[in-house]
Amino acid sequence: MTGMILKQTVVGEYDRRVLILTKERGKITAFARGARKPNNRLAAATNPFSFGTFKLYPGKDAYTISEAEILNYFEGLREDFVGAYYGLYFAEIADYYTRENNDESQMLKLLYQSVRALCAPALDNRLVRRIYEMKSIVINGEFPGVPTDRPLAESTVYAINYIQYSSIEKLYTFTVTKEVLAELTQVAEEYRNRFMRHNFKSLEILETLC
Repeated sequence: MTGMILKQTVVGEYDRRVLILTKERGKITAFARGARKPNNRLAAATNPFSFGTFKLYPGKDAYTISEAEILNYFEGLREDFVGAYYGLYFAEIADYYTRENNDESQMLKLLYQSVRALCAPALDNRLVRRIYEMKSIVINGEFPGVPTDRPLAESTVYAINYIQYSSIEKLYTFTVTKEVLAELTQVAEEYRNRFMRHNFKSLEILETLC
């Protein structure tokens, strides 16, 4: 299966349990036996954000990873403490919205492109966050469009429409002024509070860092 590691937890002395968002089966749980042993071939492959192909065999309640070919480890985030927490927050949103045995290819694509955007020096991570939040709501069929209860700058209206209707591949191809970012932030916050009824642990930490 092709997918990205959303999170990992320690199991026993040497194993890891990971949550993978896959193109083929949606969100799945898998075990990596011996992944915590020194020099184990699955050690790096089961870190959060690792994207690639995973060879798995099914068990009663979860899969077991036998092999992994990682195409992108996103090493840049491992050296960027704040950027890593943005990525963990994005992974939490993906976990919140996705289900097992469901077509989650759009959310996987959005997560991958958004983590890539976090590694792009030219993009403001605050803008990447707001785009990701709004597009996640769009993909899951709840986005209400541009707010009509207040005046917004023309550029803000354009940006919201662009986020709603553009392809995921073209999402992170623009920047905005501070004023527009402030308005996007307000709209994204309101929509997140309305449609994502969940307390994201990584967001609590992220907001103390930014």
